[in-house]
Amino acid sequence: GGDHTITYPILQAVAEKHSPVGLVHVDAHTDTGDRALGEKIYHGTPFRCCVEEGLLDCSRVVQIGIRGSSYDPDPYKYCRDQGFRVVPAEECWRKSLVPLMGEVRKQMGDKPVYISFDIDGLDPAYAPGTGTPEIAGLTPAQALEIIRGCKGLNIVGCDLVEVAPMYDVSGNTALLGANLLFEMLCVVPRVKTM
Repeated sequence: GGDHTITYPILQAVAEKHSPVGLVHVDAHTDTGDRALGEKIYHGTPFRCCVEEGLLDCSRVVQIGIRGSSYDPDPYKYCRDQGFRVVPAEECWRKSLVPLMGEVRKQMGDKPVYISFDIDGLDPAYAPGTGTPEIAGLTPAQALEIIRGCKGLNIVGCDLVEVAPMYDVSGNTALLGANLLFEMLCVVPRVKTM
């Protein structure tokens, strides 16, 4: 729960011990905007704020599932200019993400990594309970492949954001969110699983 703004102060705290960190970011949006309605800090700016403060190791940032409408003719330019790897949703359609996560593990190496998972990275057919749904997203199986693909990384924190149960009368979004967060906790180093 909570909007993606919460990741910014979390990464500030994580950076005190582990800065800069790599980032595995699953989302429909890059969240690297500059301002909205005159405000610098909102749910579409956290990762630009993190870049500006030096909290991220930009060569170890991957954004997966990015899609959606934009007013910018090149909406991923800022991210690529910083050195982020952007994996648009259409590169994920109809395939397993296990090979991608093998590449991501190599990119992250053994340095600290943070996982930030926005529920709108998933298609709204599976997770309609979010404030900014975008069609043609990831499937729950792909979400599990991403999270389980992080096993063995030096994960120093994780979050799951943007779950808004009031927008989903079925309760499926909350169920999916809870399960994804459980999966994230299972890949945190030194957590014992059966």
